[in-house]
Amino acid sequence: WLSFWLLVLMFALLGQAWNVLGGYGGQFSFGHALFFGFGAFGTAILQVRHGLNAYAAGAIAIAVTAIVSAAIGLLVFRYRLRGAYFALVTLAFAEVARVLVASFDYTGGGFGMLVPLARGAANFQFSDRRVFYLIVWALVVIGCLIALWLENSRFGARLMALRENEDGAQAIGIDLVRTKVLAMALSGAMTATVGVFYVQNFLFVDSHLAFGPSMSVEALLVAIIGGMGTVFGPLFGAVILHALGEITKQVTGNAPGLNLVLYGVLLILALRFLPNGLAGLVGRRAQRKQEAADA
Repeated sequence: WLSFWLLVLMFALLGQAWNVLGGYGGQFSFGHALFFGFGAFGTAILQVRHGLNAYAAGAIAIAVTAIVSAAIGLLVFRYRLRGAYFALVTLAFAEVARVLVASFDYTGGGFGMLVPLARGAANFQFSDRRVFYLIVWALVVIGCLIALWLENSRFGARLMALRENEDGAQAIGIDLVRTKVLAMALSGAMTATVGVFYVQNFLFVDSHLAFGPSMSVEALLVAIIGGMGTVFGPLFGAVILHALGEITKQVTGNAPGLNLVLYGVLLILALRFLPNGLAGLVGRRAQRKQEAADA
């Protein structure tokens, strides 16, 4: 169960990272695997190839990913790409990165990269997995605080304004490109943090896992199912998604590709019956109870 909850919390943070850009900013990315992969491979390469300390490697990987995210955002948003065009461009970036990383020995080629086992807090490797559990909980709390900050800050207000109406937001003086680029940099840094944590926990990463479309799909699914543009939506979505995934594995014997079918079905059902996600459903019920009590 500890491994299950580690994955749930890790993907809750991944969903919260997507939520910053997709939920609060309205920019639907299909390529967040790119940022996860940069964080994961960045910290692995710096440790294995260059002998850096795990903490320094992780910090550099996150910082570089934020810069790369901002650069991609500047390139994409300058030409006002949005909607399906933005989603496809982000997916293309992730796929190109996957192919390139799998092609060079420096990045482990098709096999991937193994981080040497060296247990100890100095190497961000802990014998007791409960330490990782506490760390990822702390990261999830920080992610929720960032979402709460977005709901109560001027930057968040600008971001949500352009989500609702870009032309209207521009008309009142909001710099669309700057706001989107900053949101993308923040989202990319948060996603890279998940990649760094993943590598330190499992001590392995490969191009298909890190840059593959399934990582991007899970990032957006947990936010959509839980509730986009909400503080706790990604956490709700991660619990439901992975609980159903585990039940499906037990019933079907972990049939290959079935998880993608499940994700597709859940996405259709969520969009059809829960357009505001589980958080929206909980909010509506609480509002009805309050109205009934007032009446």
